[in-house]
Amino acid sequence: MHLADTRIEHEASGWKIDFIGDDGDAVSVKVADEHAVSADEALERAKAVMVQLTAYGTRGGGRSLNSYDAVSNGNFDDDEPLLNTRH
Repeated sequence: MHLADTRIEHEASGWKIDFIGDDGDAVSVKVADEHAVSADEALERAKAVMVQLTAYGTRGGGRSLNSYDAVSNGNFDDDEPLLNTRH
């Protein structure tokens, strides 16, 4: 899914954030009012929830190894060699 649109609505029970893909698929995240007082804060909280959930699709249902791994997008520093690289 490639993100095409994001919709934010305030409801009686909190914020509802819809992440809509270019293929029509969508993911909704509800954020309680106590965690966000504005639409911007609700969006950031929803993004954080999505990052936490990403580990469930990549590690057989397990949690991320550490906080860096949880937010990493897989781009490694160019100056660091890969573990299996031999010279």
